[in-house]
Amino acid sequence: MPGAVLGPDPRAPKARLLPASATSDARVLLLTRGLRGFADGVVSILLASYLTQLGFSPIAVGAIVTGTLLGSAALTITVGLLAHRIGTRRLLMAAALLMVSTGLGFAGFSTFWPLLLVAVVGTLNPSAGDVSVFLPTEQAALAQAVHERERTLLYAWYNLIGALAGAAGALASGFPELLARHSGLPLLDADKVGFLVYAALAIAAGLAYRGLSGAIEPAAPQPNARPLARSRALVLHLAALFSLDSFGGGFVVQALLVLWLYRRFHLSTQTAASIFFVIGLLGAFSQLVSARIARRIGLVRTMVYTHLPSNLFLVLAGLMPNLELAVLFLVARAGLSQMDVPARQSFVMAVVPPEERAAASSITNVPRSLAAAIPPLFTGLMLAHTSIGWPLVCAGILKASYDVLLLLQFRRVEAQAS
Repeated sequence: MPGAVLGPDPRAPKARLLPASATSDARVLLLTRGLRGFADGVVSILLASYLTQLGFSPIAVGAIVTGTLLGSAALTITVGLLAHRIGTRRLLMAAALLMVSTGLGFAGFSTFWPLLLVAVVGTLNPSAGDVSVFLPTEQAALAQAVHERERTLLYAWYNLIGALAGAAGALASGFPELLARHSGLPLLDADKVGFLVYAALAIAAGLAYRGLSGAIEPAAPQPNARPLARSRALVLHLAALFSLDSFGGGFVVQALLVLWLYRRFHLSTQTAASIFFVIGLLGAFSQLVSARIARRIGLVRTMVYTHLPSNLFLVLAGLMPNLELAVLFLVARAGLSQMDVPARQSFVMAVVPPEERAAASSITNVPRSLAAAIPPLFTGLMLAHTSIGWPLVCAGILKASYDVLLLLQFRRVEAQAS
């Protein structure tokens, strides 16, 4: 029949979610990010409850959680600095094996010192973000698995998949309680199932890593080459700036924002859950927009021009007289605050040589997490004396200072990284 449309035009370009230049290695790394994110989401919720059921005091639980953070930070830096000598695929498979051992260790041990040892040397991640031994190696490998013009978009998908998988894992962490309720299994034993799932997902990730090709390996350095031999000053400079941003963010970690909203506006837990679910989705999906903006204005300007307004919204939220306006500005901030993340990751990978990318990733990421661990104490002191949003004001000012410094000091590097 003339003019009838019998099906899609085979000559029309296919719709793509991932960058067109993404290789099969990129897909493997996105899969493993999802597996790890789900596993982290499960145990991050189960951990405190599980340790409490074992009879540990809050101090002991805090010590184990601190051990996971400090041990992970030390191991991440070590792996980043040695990655250029060991090889990407071998490192990731070894990390997966360590993740298996971590899950089995937490499921098998029940006394403090063995669990503390597993926490320090293992891969357990009690926080929402991904600061682990996998991080620098995967980020460096992703940079090898896509054309540089589409690197930012690939990092956006990497972060989005991790965030959504982590949220799904947190939701699934309620399964052991349901299992105990309907099967008669003691809750302690049911919670151990969560750590066995963690180990099983690590096995799946390890099998996926076996399929990575040699294309993700950077060019071999000189035999006696030091890590960051060519980009040490640049990376340390960036690490200092990123730590300032993270220090500011430490004033407004999610748990403390909920506490402020409760003290200031008597917000219920159920309402807070709904608000922060929306905030989380906005922050995750907004990262996909970051790649489009970066192609137009460059990486540094994308980082600054999206981040600076979000920090203004944060300050305004802290000064609002009622709940509706405060939530409005927090939601507006969420739509912009995460757009700098894939641009930042892409920028770091662009300004260092391929063989130094893993080291650069670890050196710029780990100090950020350590810097964020300090301000919550000051936030608690502020909220103990007043319900006014001074922590939000302090965070916004510090993070805006980072934006201005980054633009002033690195705007001339843009041409090399865009």
